[in-house]
Amino acid sequence: MSVAKRVAEEVGCRLGEEVGYTIRFEDCTGPDTVIKYMTDGMLLREIMIDENLSQYSVVMLDEAHERTVATDVLFGLLKQLLDRRSDFRLIATSATLDAERFSEYFCDCKIFTIPGKPFPVEKLYTKQPESDYLDAALITVLQIHLKEPEGDILLFLTGQEEIDFACQTLYERMKSLGKNVPELIILPAYSALPSEMQSRIFDPAPPGKRKVVVATNIAEASLTIDGIFYVIDPGFAKQNVYNPKLGLDSLIITPISQASAEQRAGRAGRTGPGKCYRLYTESAYRNEMSPTTTPEIQRINLASTALMMKAMGINDLLKFDFMDSPPRQALVSAMEQLYNLGALDEEGLLTRLGRKMAEFPLEPPLSKMLLASVDLGCSDEMLTIIAMTQTGNMFHRPREKQSQADQKRAKFFQPEGDHLTLLALYEAWKASNFSGPWCFNNFVQSRSLRRAQDVRKQLLSIMDKYKLDVVSAGKHYTKIRKAITAGFFFHAARKDPQEVGGCYRTLVENQQVYIHPSSALFQKQPDWVIYHELVMTTKEYMREVTAIDPKWLVELAPRSFKFAEANKMSKRKRQERIEPLYDRYNEPNSWRLSRRRA
Repeated sequence: MSVAKRVAEEVGCRLGEEVGYTIRFEDCTGPDTVIKYMTDGMLLREIMIDENLSQYSVVMLDEAHERTVATDVLFGLLKQLLDRRSDFRLIATSATLDAERFSEYFCDCKIFTIPGKPFPVEKLYTKQPESDYLDAALITVLQIHLKEPEGDILLFLTGQEEIDFACQTLYERMKSLGKNVPELIILPAYSALPSEMQSRIFDPAPPGKRKVVVATNIAEASLTIDGIFYVIDPGFAKQNVYNPKLGLDSLIITPISQASAEQRAGRAGRTGPGKCYRLYTESAYRNEMSPTTTPEIQRINLASTALMMKAMGINDLLKFDFMDSPPRQALVSAMEQLYNLGALDEEGLLTRLGRKMAEFPLEPPLSKMLLASVDLGCSDEMLTIIAMTQTGNMFHRPREKQSQADQKRAKFFQPEGDHLTLLALYEAWKASNFSGPWCFNNFVQSRSLRRAQDVRKQLLSIMDKYKLDVVSAGKHYTKIRKAITAGFFFHAARKDPQEVGGCYRTLVENQQVYIHPSSALFQKQPDWVIYHELVMTTKEYMREVTAIDPKWLVELAPRSFKFAEANKMSKRKRQERIEPLYDRYNEPNSWRLSRRRA
């Protein structure tokens, strides 16, 4: 959005005219648009509708080194398109691309090296591995502020908790230095922050002061902040890794790649000569960091990708021309999930239900949940619940007002669970006439709610397009919980009477899991629950949890339970076939010293 806005200004047109953008649930283009910025996911949906992309003569895939799952699928589809259309041009660009490998994949295409004008960046390494990279990073910030010439600082950390802790610690340490030290403006940057706080990172520091931006890897390539002369790179990032055997998403703190390290260092050379302080040894950089980031397609749940490819008519996913093929078990697991949802038949072909599911820009379980709600008579509420799950964290919890924020949040809690809590939150905001001050008083992120409102409108338009009824269930919350069960039956868990401390066992793999402390059901601990996702931090936590009746599982997912019985008969055989995904993320010894759990 920001790039499209910038280019529209330079072209001299209004955004949405000659220059526009398309992101999920928002289209800002018109009949006169000639330059269109979009996410790779949106281009993938366009190629699903028109396999020849007849509207376009040139497609440019920027930041190709990031290797998102949508980009990897696009590589294969656009490679085929180049054979079909002689007038079509594809450009893959990146500052840190393995150009020879890409050229080889695209039939030995030409490589253009375009010299840029970055300022020189001095890269400084530690002599020994740091035992605590966070403390080392904060010490480095203060040393730069006290000893180095003017220029702003960019510090990369792994996530919200770490960033909030770092900002608070920096504030306290600056306070202890007294009033004679120049002011250091401390600014966090992560996706869950309210937009008005995020925008402050772009404001220039007043004369005589310096700012430090403490950010996740969103500032690695997606954002450019003017005035940065110093970058501090501890060498870690959080990656989402999916285990197809357990159905578990784990946020794992892993060493970054050499390509990411170069991107981070480049942030210091945008407006003048800069310095990059790498809090790891040069030996670790050369010998222990992989040259490129592990492609996303090799570490995430592929159910949505598999459904989209099936909808394009690509039936043999295992033979698709991927640049880096995903693990066989991940694809098999994705197709098993689609079969259990009713999207595929016994021969692996798309069903009528699967075709409808593919029309929604949602994960397959959410699409199934929405379509089931039409039959159950609660699609109006389900539209709201799904929209609310798509827009990130709804609640803001400032460090200095945590208790007050928790009390306000608890007022929205519903005894049935988190999905209905999200519905109650949206309805309360609607009752306040969509008020901004109401959001501020209740520690709710107004940007997230407005986004949910937009998503809901987009989903509603798709429902209208396919003549799907939008019906309200009123206070009949059982219908809503049944619809949730229809989409997420494979995420069922039962309370374990043998264990203490609120332990549950998943129905599919008998795995120990726990309700997340932020859940409305954390204190209630019902016997049976459905969860939206599993996230591994200090434990395997269930997020977005709803209480259910176990009878609904048999009623709404007969395919799954038939399949589960078959699974039990051949569990050992399945375990032998499953690739140990986590093995590739085992950390080398010198990195283990700096490992710091959230």
